Amino acid sequence: MPIHLNLLAEAQAAEEERRRDPVKRAAWVAALIIVLILVWSSSLQLKAMLIRSDVSRLQGQIASHTTEYRGILDNQDRASDILNKLAALQSLSTNRLLNGTLLNALQLTTVDNVQLLRLHVDQTYALVEGTKARTNDENVVIAGRPSTSTERILLTLEGADSCGNPGDQLNKYKSVLAANPHLKDVLVKTNGINLKNLTVPQISPLTGKRSVIFTLECRYPEKTR
Repeated sequence: MPIHLNLLAEAQAAEEERRRDPVKRAAWVAALIIVLILVWSSSLQLKAMLIRSDVSRLQGQIASHTTEYRGILDNQDRASDILNKLAALQSLSTNRLLNGTLLNALQLTTVDNVQLLRLHVDQTYALVEGTKARTNDENVVIAGRPSTSTERILLTLEGADSCGNPGDQLNKYKSVLAANPHLKDVLVKTNGINLKNLTVPQISPLTGKRSVIFTLECRYPEKTR
């Protein structure tokens, strides 16, 4: 029977041993794991880039909406300021002093031997500037304050009392003024009419009679608008 000799058996055995080497298999597995990790890392980076892109887009939208919102708030503030000014002008126009009504009232307040020589109406306005809403260092919003105007009106009446005993009719004239419906309604309720000045009896160049010259101050209540 012939005998077959495999002269490469030893080399083949060595090659098979190398194939079965656990270190080599571990190296292949490690390489495969590294490749998988690289692929996974690349996918994460791609997702991160996409997310950053979405974040940038959303931030841009938020910034745009924030600008629009601030513009809306500014427009609301301007509209509110305009409405406040219109309301103040309306109040001023409907509550202003009407000299015609005053003159008509004075025509109805007459007393014998008392003559109204002149009148003077002094109107002054004290303006206070408004403030805008602001945020302090503690991030607390402090509300603004609208502008205001305080109106002060003083009516000065100068007249002459030429009765038999000059000056006796003065108190009666003050009472008639205080009882006039219009003056009673518009003047302050307490001490609305005060005697400011009273001269000594003298001969009036207008009437030629002995008379006293008096000055009465009639105060209107202050009005802040």
